[in-house]
Amino acid sequence: MIEIINATKSYGSGENATAALKGVSLAIGSGDFTVLLGASGSGKSTLLHIASGLERPDGGAVKYGGADITAMSDEKLTAFRKETVGFIFQQYYLLPNLNVDKNVKMGADLAGNRDYRGIIEAAGLGGKLSKLPSELSGGEQQRVSIARALAKKPKVLFLDEPTGALDEETGRQILDYICILQKELGFSMVMVTHNANIAEMAGMVVRMNSGNIVETRINGSRKTAYEIGW
Repeated sequence: MIEIINATKSYGSGENATAALKGVSLAIGSGDFTVLLGASGSGKSTLLHIASGLERPDGGAVKYGGADITAMSDEKLTAFRKETVGFIFQQYYLLPNLNVDKNVKMGADLAGNRDYRGIIEAAGLGGKLSKLPSELSGGEQQRVSIARALAKKPKVLFLDEPTGALDEETGRQILDYICILQKELGFSMVMVTHNANIAEMAGMVVRMNSGNIVETRINGSRKTAYEIGW
């Protein structure tokens, strides 16, 4: 269980200060798939960064199973992120001079995972271990970034516009693959997206506006990546 309690966050100072979060509270259950929706500047990416420990809130708390990560030292927070969370972004952030195998191994090494090649196979990249990122399509590069994130065996996977740079067909394939792996491995997912259709796949949908949560709803009937609009 992730608990975000009255979290505030501002950027800038004085008259130029911008409040990105204005006392946000949210509970995310273990194994849940939560989607954060909202226009640019609504605070959804800031909430994602604070929930994952990438940033600290100015006020409030973020708790994992009751442990307040906002009270941790920088060293302990870094260790927490290493052991607990994984990240997938719109940009792939692959090392261009490393092949598929070595890019994914970077994530696996963080968790001491020696069986990471099974994840590469599951991502449909078993025949491309020696390929460099420049030799892969956009969808294949995103699959590498997903495999790298999952190779560290995270308990929570955070995704920031993971299909934003992909065409519809590839985007559906990526979403379908992520959801299949979530069911198999049991990790929680929190995704930021501008695509409201993707929200139909999630168990909980959180809509944000101007640094506040304006709606939280539970999906009674979830759709697959091939059933939603695009």
